[in-house]
Amino acid sequence: MSAAITATTLPFPLARRGKVRDVYDLGDRYLFVATDRISAFDVVLSPGIPGKGTILTQISNFWFNRFTGLENHLLEADFDRFPDDIRAHQELRGRSVIVKKCQVVPVECVARGYLVGSGLKEYKETGFVCGIELPPGLTTASKLPRPIFTPATKEDTGHDINISFERMAEIVGEDLAAKLRNLTLEIYQEAADYALSRGIIIADTKFEFGLIHDSSGGRIIWIDEALTPDSSRFWPADQYVVGRNPPSYDKQFVRDWLETTGWDKNPPAPELPQDVVEKTREKYLEAYKQLTGESLNV
Repeated sequence: MSAAITATTLPFPLARRGKVRDVYDLGDRYLFVATDRISAFDVVLSPGIPGKGTILTQISNFWFNRFTGLENHLLEADFDRFPDDIRAHQELRGRSVIVKKCQVVPVECVARGYLVGSGLKEYKETGFVCGIELPPGLTTASKLPRPIFTPATKEDTGHDINISFERMAEIVGEDLAAKLRNLTLEIYQEAADYALSRGIIIADTKFEFGLIHDSSGGRIIWIDEALTPDSSRFWPADQYVVGRNPPSYDKQFVRDWLETTGWDKNPPAPELPQDVVEKTREKYLEAYKQLTGESLNV
């Protein structure tokens, strides 16, 4: 197991450094590099998870390639086909992609099929989730009558904020909001059906989209990451029980450990112990193998 890569310093203009990804400007396109940083409760933690960036990149590529009828941001995912000046940095192999530039929609598009996390908290307080009224009597991990769309603001720092569809429409326009809601729920349902056939419940997930403007107007593309353990809750289907948080393939394991520390969820966060780092890495690798049927050597 190699050391975690928690930051990159490359000889290209740095466009932005997110919670996980370092984005470099290549002129007419971007270089996305998934580091081994891990965040929880919107705070970047220490240390990183060795190989995590590679696992996330390969899971995203798997999903992007599966949805062939939907345009995504990928231009090149094969490191051996990258320009020579990028291939000189072998540490990027497997964890980087070259992507299209676009206008990023400033709202995260969240689909929920089960009641958990911030949605559960809001439901217990109000009976609603992001303005959507839900039936009474639901509890932890209850399957919803049908998946719901619960958008959120995109915050580079601090906590993302759940908003109603109406508020999203005010931000991006009603027509685009409706298209993104429908697209989010369509992708989620198809992905959830496939994952269930592989023994994984996708409880919820978040998507990001962009717009590319051309002579025909603006077209929507799927960007950033796709149905990864960072952006989704993955539960083993054979261990799912209504009323309690199931064990997971995702970073819920990290969240659960943090909840035992008394941390107030503001920076700085407690340092992750080595056993939590190793277990998290195992869970991400297991998620990849369960979804794709292949092992990943990282």
